[in-house]
Amino acid sequence: MSKALDGVRILDFTHVQSGPTCTQLLAWFGADVIKVERAGEGDATRGQLRDVPDADSLYFTMLNHNKRSITLDTKKPAGKEVLETLIKQCDVMVENFAPGALERMGFGWERIQELNPRMIVASVKGFGPGPYEDCKVYENVAQCAGGSASTTGFDDGPPLVTGAQIGDSGTGLHLALGIVTALYQRTMTGRGQKVLTAMQDAVLNLCRVKLRDQQRLERTGVMEEYPQFTSGAKFGDAVPRAGNASGGGQPGWILKCKGWETDPNAYIYFIAQAPVWAPICRVIGREEWITDPDYATPRARLPRLMSIFATVEEWTKTMTKFEAMDVLNKFDIPCGPILSMKEIAEEPSLRATGTVVEVDHPVRGKYLTVGNPIKMSDSPTDVTRSPLLGEHTEEVLAQLGYSAEKIAALREDRVI
Repeated sequence: MSKALDGVRILDFTHVQSGPTCTQLLAWFGADVIKVERAGEGDATRGQLRDVPDADSLYFTMLNHNKRSITLDTKKPAGKEVLETLIKQCDVMVENFAPGALERMGFGWERIQELNPRMIVASVKGFGPGPYEDCKVYENVAQCAGGSASTTGFDDGPPLVTGAQIGDSGTGLHLALGIVTALYQRTMTGRGQKVLTAMQDAVLNLCRVKLRDQQRLERTGVMEEYPQFTSGAKFGDAVPRAGNASGGGQPGWILKCKGWETDPNAYIYFIAQAPVWAPICRVIGREEWITDPDYATPRARLPRLMSIFATVEEWTKTMTKFEAMDVLNKFDIPCGPILSMKEIAEEPSLRATGTVVEVDHPVRGKYLTVGNPIKMSDSPTDVTRSPLLGEHTEEVLAQLGYSAEKIAALREDRVI
């Protein structure tokens, strides 16, 4: 069975996380991703957080599946010639260098267009055009600059970054969509184009409901679904941190379950959804709330939400999170267990769907990784191991038309 991106060749000049997330996703869909690395060093994450001596780290392996690796010294004239050949024969170049790096290499947009007018050049940057566009950005910086940190945590505590890599991996996912869209447009125009995703922009896109709330706050001065409203605290002029509130029209909170005293993840997320209010009251033994005017309508419940959640919590603490799930799901009451990474790694259903995959590596042995989160009926994903440094150099050069003698000369000159 063919893959969605069969025949698309990607020149991968990315490193660390944001760019590799993008190119790995394209590789899972069948693109031939050629990762260009420095000889002897490679992607910096090959050696970061290493848990097996002399083996590529999990940081690297989990972001570079299904790719081919070549080593190339682009500072040498012969290396620049190889890069020119790659540009001529590839469809997309993806890079997350510091601003201006491609230009300093001699491969700015104009030069790439001369070599291949159909080339799509896709870039990850920290900030878009503006006062900070030349600044270097990492995951947590993007979360802070994109509005996530200021709205995460509890109101009486500091801003918090989230464990989800919305700055790096979130940006990579956005960039992948931009690349596929540019490829589609090229089928009609015949031209390549530049695709830019700024990390700040990607984080803000994922925080759009908070920008919504900023405008609501400026107009009304309060937001009734926030816990500050329940407690009687005053709102400031910016969207506050909302603890575990849902951020939408369905009020929810994280509640303790049986074993919470010793298990940091013995919790459940519970949503007091209006259509199932009556079943909620029956389940927790508060049937009188169904008709009580202080509880019978969503608006009446708003100032009492925290006390309602406290009452529900007394019920959830009598059973495990999975037992509570079983009961609540019978009545279509929205809820979800707080799953630890250990529980996720051991969940059979995630293995069955390919969301969690076991991969065998020639140096480190077997390890778990995240599989393709996007499932397509006519383009199944096979997750293959990440490449060793420079593993495919000769193979790729031969496909570009280099003879065995020329490849040997390039190796002798330490170009590859």
